Amino acid sequence: MSNLKKRKRVEARLKIYGVASITVALLMLATLLISISLNGYSAFRQAYFKISIPVDMSQFATENGSLSSKKLNLYDWDGLVNQSFNSIFPDITKRNDKRKLFQIISSNSGYDLKQIVKNSEYSIGQKNMVVWLPLSDDADQYLKGRFNIKVPEEDRRLNDKQIIWIDTLVAKDIAKLKFNKTFFTAADSREPESAGILGAVVGSSLTLFVTILFALPLAVMASIYLEYFARPGRITDFIEVNINNLAAVPSIVFGLLGLSVFLSTFGLPRSAPLVGGLVLGLMTLPTIIIASRTSIRSIPPSIREAALGLGASQLQTALHHVLPLATPGILTGTIIGMARALGETAPLLMIGMVAFIMEVPNSFTSASTVMPVQIFMWSDSAERAFYERSSLAILFLVGFLIFMNLIAVILRKKFEKKW
Repeated sequence: MSNLKKRKRVEARLKIYGVASITVALLMLATLLISISLNGYSAFRQAYFKISIPVDMSQFATENGSLSSKKLNLYDWDGLVNQSFNSIFPDITKRNDKRKLFQIISSNSGYDLKQIVKNSEYSIGQKNMVVWLPLSDDADQYLKGRFNIKVPEEDRRLNDKQIIWIDTLVAKDIAKLKFNKTFFTAADSREPESAGILGAVVGSSLTLFVTILFALPLAVMASIYLEYFARPGRITDFIEVNINNLAAVPSIVFGLLGLSVFLSTFGLPRSAPLVGGLVLGLMTLPTIIIASRTSIRSIPPSIREAALGLGASQLQTALHHVLPLATPGILTGTIIGMARALGETAPLLMIGMVAFIMEVPNSFTSASTVMPVQIFMWSDSAERAFYERSSLAILFLVGFLIFMNLIAVILRKKFEKKW
């Protein structure tokens, strides 16, 4: 009787420990997500200023009356923006004051204006364009309340005059915080106010496509061979041991492998989704093989025996009967492997995907980066505005990983069969 009571007390304590462990884990996860959210939510907005700029479209016309891209590229758009912005503060005439004044607007404002003119409805003649252009990252942080003005002026990135000018723009209702669509429609930039995640998202998508195209067929074929065709022996045992060992190898080792094989030996392009996908495919291959073999083993032997009894060959039995029933488990393992690959940084750093990419990649061999590497580069930057953008990018990455794992759970529940 005493032993029974003692066993029940032990079971009760274990239950309490389990609940406490899960509670602590959930609290830590909530703390992490809340901390990242508080740092990154402000990146949804960007500080812009409204300005009226006279543009003579006739100077960009070609002989046949169309818009000349060459003339647009050669024009001094930065000077036009600075001149128009200076007209808001006509009392500022000294060169040093003008230089300080122009520092509160984005250094990419001229480029943004050129793109607006290029995409506007073309007509020869004078145009008085009213446009919203981004302020600098320092002015953006000031308007968001993330700039400490109590710091001595000589230690601040904005002096007192610049703060007064920003306040003047706000008072005139020509500077405000607006939705930061650039974050979702642009690639990386040296200036935080012009930086976006589209290039990294496209790069991640292309890389994962190569990864699944490379890893999934090989993993399925290897699983079927090891389960149904491989003869028991030292060679099969050696292969199985190495598959299990490779699943635990640090990811940076696969980066070194990709550097020495794909780049040095085969001469594939650096910082390309093709190489990144092959490296991540090698990394996730053992994980998918293990999950696929487990799923194949879960199919009752009676199904295989019934197919063989009706005259089906070993290959027909594996492909037509066992594999379709094992597909949910295989897909679940594949999605989990892809989720791991999406969050990897170390192997991609080794093959050069840490490069600064200003354009959205348009092919598997184009120079590109991926979301984790983009976050790594932004978090290493000195500008506070990059820090909030990296936090928001982390939220999107975590959300996508949760979404992928949720899909894996749904697939398992939907197609799982109980025997």
